[in-house]
Amino acid sequence: MNKADLIEKIAEEAGITKTQANAALNSFADAVTKTLKAGGKVTLVGFGTFLVSYREGRKGHNPQTKAPITIKEKVVARFKGGKELSAKLKSSLKDLKPLLVKKKK
Repeated sequence: MNKADLIEKIAEEAGITKTQANAALNSFADAVTKTLKAGGKVTLVGFGTFLVSYREGRKGHNPQTKAPITIKEKVVARFKGGKELSAKLKSSLKDLKPLLVKKKK
């Protein structure tokens, strides 16, 4: 699902126009971004939490050339699913598993 699909789904489910759904989605994304940039977190009870995580620099390698490289430290956005979301996904495990399990060569 991409942004356009999500906007269409929100508009349909909420009974609003796509323009209104787009504005709502953009407003949500902006609010989450501003909160994370300020070092905060956004918790949606039952759905999950958006938070900022720090990753220290480390040594790595280029998988094609095997040459050593230095991976810089960085700040990344994370999402941790809530209990209700996890429970809903767990209940559909038998339907999702064939889509997610990599086939062995």
